[in-house]
Amino acid sequence: MSSKRDEPVGEQSLRMRAVARLTGASDPRDSRASSAAALAILHELASSPATAADSLKLLHELQVYQVELDLQAEELRRSVTELEGALNRQVQLFEFSPAACFIVDRSAALCELNRAGARLLGFDRDAVLGRALGSFLEPDSSHALHAVLARVGDGTAADGCGLRFLGRDGAPRSAYASVGPDPAGQRFLVACIEIGDPPKSAAR
Repeated sequence: MSSKRDEPVGEQSLRMRAVARLTGASDPRDSRASSAAALAILHELASSPATAADSLKLLHELQVYQVELDLQAEELRRSVTELEGALNRQVQLFEFSPAACFIVDRSAALCELNRAGARLLGFDRDAVLGRALGSFLEPDSSHALHAVLARVGDGTAADGCGLRFLGRDGAPRSAYASVGPDPAGQRFLVACIEIGDPPKSAAR
């Protein structure tokens, strides 16, 4: 009666031994050594008539699996490149938008703003971050902005109002503000389009 040592090694046992050698390394730097060891086992088993067929079949499956991994890695790299391009595009759209864009929190403190927003306020961005947007507005406009933020915070999809900015040069500037929730968190996007005052009627 033959012992277990003399019994042919089945395909499942081959798979387990090869996979263990391929994936058992705890350090990624050991992966090449593990792969070489697994191939050495397959070569050893392929030399035995009792295990040659199973080892060759498993070797083919591992080769196909490696090709699949290479294709998946290539697709992942392509997807990352596309996502990075799309993200950069969105950043550029925000940064160079002709509308003055402000990201504010519930207290209307400035968290982010684009170039047009800095021009509208008349200050460098670093100088205004953290300050209340209302501090750059006439009192009535500040109250109107906070009322819109409250409505949007309570669930209104979007709302708007007219605002009067206190120009740094002393001349007020009028704008229409569209306010919506920031999808990224508990903040709001305030987009302002500057508008001119209506012309005065000509005297008769």
